[in-house]
This record gives sequence, structure tokens and C-alpha cells, in this order.
Amino acid sequence: MTQQADQAAPIFHAFAGHVAAALDALVAAGQLPEGVNRGAVTVESPRDPSHGDLATNAAMVLAKPAGTNPRALATQLVAELEKLEQVKSAEIAGPGFINLRLSDAAWLGELALIGAQGGNYGRSAVGAGTTVNVEYVSANPTGPMHMGHCRGAVVGDALASLLEWAGHKVIREYYVNDAGAQVQVLARSAHVRYLEALGRAVGEIPEGLYPGDYLVPVGQALAEEFGDTYADAPEAEWLALFRVRAVAKMMDMIRDDLALLGIEHDLFSSEAELQAAGKPEEAEAWLRSVDLVYDGELEAPKGKLPDDWEPVALPLFRSTKFGDDQDRPIKKSDGSWTYFGADLAYHYQKAQAADALVDIWGADHAGTVKRIKAAVAAMTGRDGAAKPFEVKLVQMVQLLRDGEPVKMSKRSGNFVTLREVVEEVGKEVVRFTMLTRKPEAMMDFDFAKVVEASKDNPVFYLQYAHARICSTLRKGAAEGFAPSADGLDLLGEEELALVRTGAQFPRLVEAAAAAREPHRIAFFLADLAAAFHAYWNVGNDRPDKRFIVSENGTLTGARLFLASQIGQIIRNGLAILGVTAVEEM
Repeated sequence: MTQQADQAAPIFHAFAGHVAAALDALVAAGQLPEGVNRGAVTVESPRDPSHGDLATNAAMVLAKPAGTNPRALATQLVAELEKLEQVKSAEIAGPGFINLRLSDAAWLGELALIGAQGGNYGRSAVGAGTTVNVEYVSANPTGPMHMGHCRGAVVGDALASLLEWAGHKVIREYYVNDAGAQVQVLARSAHVRYLEALGRAVGEIPEGLYPGDYLVPVGQALAEEFGDTYADAPEAEWLALFRVRAVAKMMDMIRDDLALLGIEHDLFSSEAELQAAGKPEEAEAWLRSVDLVYDGELEAPKGKLPDDWEPVALPLFRSTKFGDDQDRPIKKSDGSWTYFGADLAYHYQKAQAADALVDIWGADHAGTVKRIKAAVAAMTGRDGAAKPFEVKLVQMVQLLRDGEPVKMSKRSGNFVTLREVVEEVGKEVVRFTMLTRKPEAMMDFDFAKVVEASKDNPVFYLQYAHARICSTLRKGAAEGFAPSADGLDLLGEEELALVRTGAQFPRLVEAAAAAREPHRIAFFLADLAAAFHAYWNVGNDRPDKRFIVSENGTLTGARLFLASQIGQIIRNGLAILGVTAVEEM
């Protein structure tokens, strides 16, 4: 077996193919049974880089089903893999892992591949066109976007992009909660601003209504449309109308706010429309038909005395059958739907157009995850196998200025708007910062630190790496040098170390997409930037290691080619995250 220098697939994919070919050779030789499931076989980087360039667990996971021991199978695999011209050595480690050291030509071939694939380097077909519905933000339409919504918005949008890079079709969805008590409060709040726009003295906004100034233009629009028709009319005459108008205005505002972050949804689904179409009733009827909903009484809440509790028969979903700790009501005692009851129908509706579902929720909803996953398993399993469904929880962001909590915005009604933050520090800073920690971990967003020009600021450190690359390419062009792949064999170990780091990108895209974790891309980019800066610093001490060596045009062209490809990977990774790379700082 041989590997051509101009490999058509990224190096990890190429060697996954070589491992598969080696296993096929063992099957053909009668050393491995046919039909052994290879789904768990991986090719990845060793945890310790000193162990080699690539590692495979093939012998470990296939030995038992093959009726042999891992080291014996590893010995046979090593004999096959050593036939590859790009393998310098293949060694067995521990109980049966195989570590591979690759030739310089293998890594130079990868560098050339990055240049050939350009903006498509890292894209994958592993998703095979399957459709994933990603629902994110879904904030109540009662005001502008605030920073409590920002992190989930960025995580959801970056995940949608990541899944597309991995070969999935994606539906970006926003669920408009326009059927609950909160939009009735919105309508009443808009009515106060309507009276104000008509010149009525309204005084302080009544307790329990939304006080933010953002409703002033809503009231003005209502006054222009209806005049004083509803100024003294009973609530029953205007409540539903004002609700519809106010929600529409709020959704326009929300879309505008999200656009500041570069976020656009494909679909806005209305809870009110869902209920008007009778979808929750359909869901309840089907669930009753398969004995997953029954009428029963909930136990008294803990801490309640018997005379404080009046048991009421409610329709209950058998969520304990799916691992929940108690069965859950789908309706309230007044006959209206619980959030859970409406969500049952909503998720089934989403599943009709998707092969898998992902919800991005705030961490304060953690207590409802188990029951909604149970419900989705039941509802989507009615037509066969239940569709994959995941809920990703996102923790709160604490806003700081010079280490102190940020004062709330009077205009907004006791919160800091997303617009205020983006206008102060910029879209790129906000988006990347939101992905610099795992979403389930708490995050501090310090206005001073996120724009600080230091290596302790991951946004600056990454953008500075890309700006340095662009500056180097401009300087090279001014001196008559251009990136060239002609002299790549002149690159040494320090340069190849950069290639090895960058070559992780395609594999990481697939792994991050499978795990639904876009922050892995941000972490990778931080590592790549650190590796680039480290190489740059070597050049500060050793002129022969600089990108531009004026007396050697061929070497300079090769190093500029290397720099341009590292820049390409940075741009590709940032594109997934919805961040634009800067060319100068």
C-alpha cells in the first residue's frame, strides 16, 4: 500500500482509510473474521505528542469480537501500516494502541492540501445531508434582547454553522412564546404607553407591568393607528389586538438586535398559532391512546401542610416511564396548557421536518430537561425509532466593568441590552468571547478585559495572529516575495509543528459537531494562535527562522505559503463561529 503525496483527503481521514484498508487486508488473508463491526475504530492524535503523530485503537476495540488479543492483532496491523511510504514508524503502546510517526512528506502534503482546498478546508460530508433543527434564543417577546440572551444566541448560531460545516442541513428556529400570561402583561404595558402617546397623564408605570422606555414607540404606533378609539374602552375590547401588535413590534426589535450579532433564523414558530391549530389536543389524544397520559392527582409539594393543599385531577404524562422522578401535568387546573404540555406538541411539530433536534436553553431550565426529553422520545417514537434530541444548557453571563458589576440600564427596564454591549465592544468580540468557555460554566464579561490588547485576552491574541500573518504577507509582497509551494521541502521541524497543529482542524470539526460543542473550535483556534505566536517568537531570536529571509527567496516563498495556510485555517474556524478575521490591528 502507498500514499500519494497529493492526498485528496485531510490526513486524519486519509489514515482512517489506511487503517480500514489494513483491516481489509487482514480479512482477505484470513487473519480477521469478516463482518466485524468497526464503528468504534478511531484515528486521532496521541494524548502525549511524544508518542507519535497519529494513534489508532483498532486492535483494542476489534480484538475481542475477532477472537484474538489486542497485541496480537496490533502486531498484524503494524505490519500492514508500515508498508505505507508516509509512515516512518508504527509502534504498539500499552495493551494494544498503535502509534504512528509520519514522514515530513506526509505533513507537507497536508500543507499543500490546505492550500488546494482553501475556504473549504475542514468541511465534511459526515452529516450526509441529514437535517438538524437547532432552536435557540426563543426569548419571550416582551422586550429587546439583553445580555441574558446573548450567550445562548451565539452558542446556538455557532452550533448551526458547525453542523453545516459537518455536512448537515440545518433549520435555525426561534419559538415565539406569544400565548402565555407574559404577553398579556405586554399588551397592558403597551396600552399605558398608548395612553401616554395620546397625551394622557399616566404617572409611574403600574406595578407588574413592563416599565422600559422601549415600549414608548409601540404606544406611539398604536396611537397613530387607532387614535383614541381604545383610550377609554374596556380591556376586553383591546387586549387581544394590542397583544398581537405589541408582539409583532417586539419581534421586529428582537430580529434587529440579533442582526447586530449576525444572527438570522430560518423559522419563527408561534406558540399561539400552534395552540389555535389544536396541536396540543392532538398530542394529548395520541398520548392517551398509548396510555402515556392519564388523569391523576399530584402529590402535595414538599413543605405544604395538608390544609394548604387541595388535590386536583389533572392530565399527567407518564414521564417516570422515561426516567423522570415523577409524572408531569400537561394542563393547569384552569384548563390552560402548561409550558410542558405545549412543548410536547411543539417538539413533535419540529420533528416532522428534521432528523434530529437540538434545543439551547438557559441553565435555569435544567429541571425540565428530563421530562421534555421523555416527551420527545415518546412523541417522535410513535412512527418508529425516536429521533435524537439534545438540550444544551447555557449558564448566565455576569457583566463587569473594571471588575465591578455593571449597573443596569434605566431605558431598558432593569437590564443591559445586547445592542448596548455590541455597540460598545463590537460583534466580533462579543461572539468570540461567548465561546471561550464551555457553555455550562459561568462566565464573566468584563468590558475592559475583552478589548484588552494582551495575550491574556483570547479574542485579541487570535485576531493578532491573523493580523500578523496578513502584515507578513503584505511585507513580503512589498519586497517581491509571494507564497509558493515550490520549496516546501525546505521547511524544518518548527514549521512542521505548526502544520501538525493546523491539521487537527478537519477532525475537530467532525468531533465538535457530533458532540454539539462549538466552543471546541474556539479552543482549537486559541491553541493554533499560540503555536503561531510561539514560532514568531523564535524568529525574533533567530533571524534564520523568520518568515522573510531576504537572501533565500525559495525558503521565504515556502514560509509565506505556510503562514498563508495557517491564516486560512484561522479564517475557516472563525467563519464557523460567525467572526470575521481582521487583517490589521
